[in-house]
Amino acid sequence: MVIGIAATITKHRKIIVTAFLVLTVICTFAQFMVSVNYDMKDYLPEEAQSTRAMELMEQEFEGSVPTNRVMIQNVTLQEALAFKEQLAAIEGVSDVTWLDDVVDLKAPLEMADQETVETYYKENHALFMFSIQSGEEVAITDAIYDLIGEENALAGESVDTATQQKMTGSETMYAAALLVPIIVIILIFSTTSWMEPVFFLTAIGISILINMGTNIFLGEVSFITQSVAPILQLAVSLDYAIFLLHSFSDHRKKIADPHTAMQHAIKDSFPTIAASASTTFFGFMALSFMQFEIGSDLGINLVKGILFSFVSVMVFLPALTLLFYKWIDKTQHKPLLPSFKGIGLGVVKLKTPVLIAVLLLIIPAFLAQSQTNFIYGIGEQPETTRAGGDIVKIKEHFGESTPIVLMVPKGDIAKETELVRDIEQINHVSSVLAYVNTVSPAIPPEYLDPSITEQFYSDNYSRVILQTTTSKEGEQAFQLIEQVQQTAGHYYGEEIYLVGESVTLYDIKNTVEKDNKWVNLLTIATIALVIALAFKSLLLPIILLLAIQAAVWINLSIPYFTESSMVYVGYLLISIIQLAATIDYAILLTDTYKDYRKEMSALEAIKRTLDEKIFAILISASILSSVGFILWITSSNPIVSSVGLLLGRGALLALIMVVVFLPALLIVLDKWIRKTTWKANFFKEN
Repeated sequence: MVIGIAATITKHRKIIVTAFLVLTVICTFAQFMVSVNYDMKDYLPEEAQSTRAMELMEQEFEGSVPTNRVMIQNVTLQEALAFKEQLAAIEGVSDVTWLDDVVDLKAPLEMADQETVETYYKENHALFMFSIQSGEEVAITDAIYDLIGEENALAGESVDTATQQKMTGSETMYAAALLVPIIVIILIFSTTSWMEPVFFLTAIGISILINMGTNIFLGEVSFITQSVAPILQLAVSLDYAIFLLHSFSDHRKKIADPHTAMQHAIKDSFPTIAASASTTFFGFMALSFMQFEIGSDLGINLVKGILFSFVSVMVFLPALTLLFYKWIDKTQHKPLLPSFKGIGLGVVKLKTPVLIAVLLLIIPAFLAQSQTNFIYGIGEQPETTRAGGDIVKIKEHFGESTPIVLMVPKGDIAKETELVRDIEQINHVSSVLAYVNTVSPAIPPEYLDPSITEQFYSDNYSRVILQTTTSKEGEQAFQLIEQVQQTAGHYYGEEIYLVGESVTLYDIKNTVEKDNKWVNLLTIATIALVIALAFKSLLLPIILLLAIQAAVWINLSIPYFTESSMVYVGYLLISIIQLAATIDYAILLTDTYKDYRKEMSALEAIKRTLDEKIFAILISASILSSVGFILWITSSNPIVSSVGLLLGRGALLALIMVVVFLPALLIVLDKWIRKTTWKANFFKEN
């Protein structure tokens, strides 16, 4: 069947190449119609508390949560009030809150609560809280920068979003500009033709463009998908093209007709490429089941990418190669790297110390990798950027300040007064803005002009705005959220709603921690099933997964031992991506070992396997590692940067595990592998 399809591909090569090129042009234009979502809270499940609360607030109130801050230096109270009007006049800026909203400025400031005053005005510096219209972050923050100049500071959730919008496109191009030459150099060293790397990159590049263009049917993608998916697709699927053209090159040495040689190359490489694509496919498919839908968004894109890469390599690349194979012939060169023959003997000699060392590392690494200090948002902007530098300026003068909005049922003024009084006593709550403490509980709201009451009351709910002195996430911030929930719950039971960046991150934390457990299990189970079916073995899936999973655990434990924080989304994604992307190394080595084991002893089989396959594994790991480290270097987004660092380091660790730890396991457990593998037909040693 495969040979028949191969014959059809070689016969209609011009039509196939033309069709792929036309589709690529269409998809190249289509990708510019796909919007990018930079708001992490949009990816929370609908049943998340903050999602329901935000929907309710949008229905009940016109204003939103003031999650942004501007600090103006060296101003009097009158100058600060004038600036407040200028800020509020910018189109798209709303809910501007300052000191005059919480205390009477006609009275001496010394009479007011000093903690409340210093939340907004301290040492002649004024701090304003406000909201920015969603979707217009870049234009509005630029207008605010023009207003405040270089000496003052702007920070907040919308500023982070605007920064990411500005940087994602340019950083992706910068990463590609660095990555492509590095990959070309790696591929030149791995081939014997100057043109083969061009064929590899053309086939995978076309599949990437098609994948990005077909996102038009999804409508939008997350900023993580936009930054990571194309480069990751390139790194993971480039092997498919290498396998096919290497097979074609081998068959041309035996078969004179290029078309027949290509048909045999397609037939022979199909099982290897299909097995490699299947494990990666199912690994990425597990991401699609995450409740935190950034994982689902990335998973869908990577699954599509693997499918398009597989089709491109098996259909487009053979057709393209047959049209231009003479270019490969004319650009032949001698191998640029020395032979790796003899390395297998050295690895075999190290099997005992390697086994002991890895087995001693696995348990501490497994325990440590989940105990790291995690960050659940995108983290802080680098201080070298304007956004990062402004955050530092504001913290130096005002410390941390994170707003939380509490909504409770409207109607009972006495109960609301008691609630506000109790909340004001909670540690790390610096000020509370509510009707009962800003206007008066003695004045019925319906007697006042709506412009006075509309920020506090809707038809059904009362809104209370808290300013807190915690950061937007962390143990202290999350404990505060729980305290506010408990305090409000004492008065209103289940009918309380919290909104704010820290509340969103609290929900993200709870969601992704649930995702981590079962999505990892799903990934391991599906990959184990694919390996078991491919090798017809019960023990080999466990051995292969242990080798790669050991690399994953060691990789993820490093931040714990270095006492550095890790972005949890990066931790969750990489625990799946590293396994899905590097299990191929173990499959390639084990498949070759299993074949040689039918002809020779375990020791001889592993030596020969390493001599032959270490080069291919090294090339693949080098490409994946390069992709990771370049994402780490070029991205200002902490999530993307974190994924990059973990991926780059993880690929190298997987390489080490497959080359030194897996061979030791295969030798030591050889007898049990034979017993648990159907029709193993291993060579019987005397």
